[in-house]
Amino acid sequence: MYEVTIETSFSSAHNIRGYNGACENLHGHNWKVLVTVRSAELDSLGMVIDFKKLKAETKKAVERLDHKYLNDVPPFDKINATAENIAGFLFAQLSRAVNTDGVKVSRMRVWESDTSMAEYYE
Repeated sequence: MYEVTIETSFSSAHNIRGYNGACENLHGHNWKVLVTVRSAELDSLGMVIDFKKLKAETKKAVERLDHKYLNDVPPFDKINATAENIAGFLFAQLSRAVNTDGVKVSRMRVWESDTSMAEYYE
């Protein structure tokens, strides 16, 4: 199995509804995102996926969240914009954009700080 990973980031604000503590207040993060894609086979060029394509599709997904108040952005207008939910959301967005029969998004990691990260995978 081959895997490739790219990293990007975005900035946004949110508050965690129903949280008993400081995170219930409006605050922001500089989120770091790592996307990993896997394949058992390489294409004719020797790639899992062209990094250029993966970066472009990731940029599209992240742009929906960048410099936004996440509580106003669907689906986070209904569910809390936690690192866990953001990881799941980005995983689904990227899977729709890049998955083929042989190529699959395998992991989405989202850091809300240097020391706190959530991961989603299937």
